[in-house]
Amino acid sequence: MNQYRVDGSLIIAVDHGFGNMKTANIVFSNGMAVYDTEPIMSRDYLFFEGKYYVLNQGHKPYASEKINDDDFYILTIAAIAKELRLRGITRERVHLAVGLPLKWRDVQQEEFKKYLLRNKHVEFTYCGSKYFVDITGCSVMPQCYAAVAEKLGSYQGLNMLADIGNGTMNVMYLQDGRTIEKKMWTEILGVKQCALLIHDAVLNKFQVELDENLLNSYLMKGRADVDEEYLKFMEETAKTYVQSIFLKLKELGYNSKLMKLHFMGGGAKLVELFGEYEPARVSFNHDICANAKGFEYFCYLAMRKRRRA
Repeated sequence: MNQYRVDGSLIIAVDHGFGNMKTANIVFSNGMAVYDTEPIMSRDYLFFEGKYYVLNQGHKPYASEKINDDDFYILTIAAIAKELRLRGITRERVHLAVGLPLKWRDVQQEEFKKYLLRNKHVEFTYCGSKYFVDITGCSVMPQCYAAVAEKLGSYQGLNMLADIGNGTMNVMYLQDGRTIEKKMWTEILGVKQCALLIHDAVLNKFQVELDENLLNSYLMKGRADVDEEYLKFMEETAKTYVQSIFLKLKELGYNSKLMKLHFMGGGAKLVELFGEYEPARVSFNHDICANAKGFEYFCYLAMRKRRRA
């Protein structure tokens, strides 16, 4: 477990996914249940500002703006809590390292930073322990790029990166490890779109509502304990979604003979399972914490550089 510190603050990365929250070490869903009284059945809850927030309760509805309500702020506190508990720390100075989709970062970063820095000091209880945290700063990094920041030198020649999250797909080019500024895109083509396609297709075909947990498990593993007729229909729909991914990439200039293609994020598994591609020229990174790890590393280098200037 890496531990980056600058000026006495521990850098903690939080990747605010449209489906899951990720730190460098932990993944949990972004759905919460809120109570006025202490939960009886769960210990995975945060007590903050007079409310109990039970974590890992499904998923938030998709919204392109993450600051429209307090949910992602509370989830950020929960992410800090989980990382500090992992380290056995209850008092800490924390610098947040977060990210936004490639093409939305420049427009949204200042408001997102202000949203996350609303309190310089926070106190909360998690898993029976009280925590005291000073939030000393926040750096906002570009998703997708951050996931490969530590190994840019290994991307020789022309490379296309496709980071498929729950809500968006970030696409960018690297030429010999350097970004091509004019070739970066954020598309609303995440795994959630595949989930909706499968849900609606099964509903229309069989008049049956697929259980959310069953569907999420299928999207992660490519298999489900359902009747063969249902499974075949789900596979056909997943293949249609993956075909739409490749069509979009071709619109953005993808040519398998001229470049290598690298998939990452939660959607990488879907492409690997249901896509048609040349294995020698396509790679998959299934570490869904890759962006968060990159946020920490990228933030650490940037803070050290500013310190020396």
